[in-house]
Amino acid sequence: MTKEQEEARRPIEGIDRALHDEDTAEPALAAADAEEEALEPDASQPDVAPPDVEHADPVELAMQLEAARAQADEANNQLLRLRAEMENMSRRQAKELENAHKFALDGFVKELLQVRDSLELGQAAAEAPDADVAKLREGTGLTLKLLSDVMAKFGVARIEPEGEPFNPDYHQAMSMQPRSDVPPNTVVTVVQSGYLLNGRLVRPALVMVSQAA
Repeated sequence: MTKEQEEARRPIEGIDRALHDEDTAEPALAAADAEEEALEPDASQPDVAPPDVEHADPVELAMQLEAARAQADEANNQLLRLRAEMENMSRRQAKELENAHKFALDGFVKELLQVRDSLELGQAAAEAPDADVAKLREGTGLTLKLLSDVMAKFGVARIEPEGEPFNPDYHQAMSMQPRSDVPPNTVVTVVQSGYLLNGRLVRPALVMVSQAA
């Protein structure tokens, strides 16, 4: 390369170097700007200065401490009152449940007392020297009806299955009788009545059941 060519190329190389330096500097300047923006305080966020405890007024601090203690005492008192109310409620519920179990038959007993009164009157009439058998029968029938009404009032139902098919859920067979006048497995005699309490079996009926002759 001649000296004249070398001198002519120097301005071109200088321009290329300047362009290269400019391209390289732009990302660096952008990164510096971003870092500077990050360090700048955000004007949208209010400045919250930490409390200066060392230079605070002792009187004001004492008042704030007293107010905080008062709030804590009030919260503790509310908790104690709530706990006491819960304990009282629990005791009341336990007492009510105990009374419910203890006096559940109160109404039934009141109704049953009139049956006992009727029985006592019937017994006194039967012990009289001039007892009238017809009146005693009538009084006994009325007493039985009164008892049946009281039992029905409290959900007690009598099981009288004579003539019905034998049902092992409600009947207890005492014996089998050969019979030709009724279908097999039919209740032909009720030895002892059964009873239900609100649909639940209390005592099965003792029965005699037919079988093929």
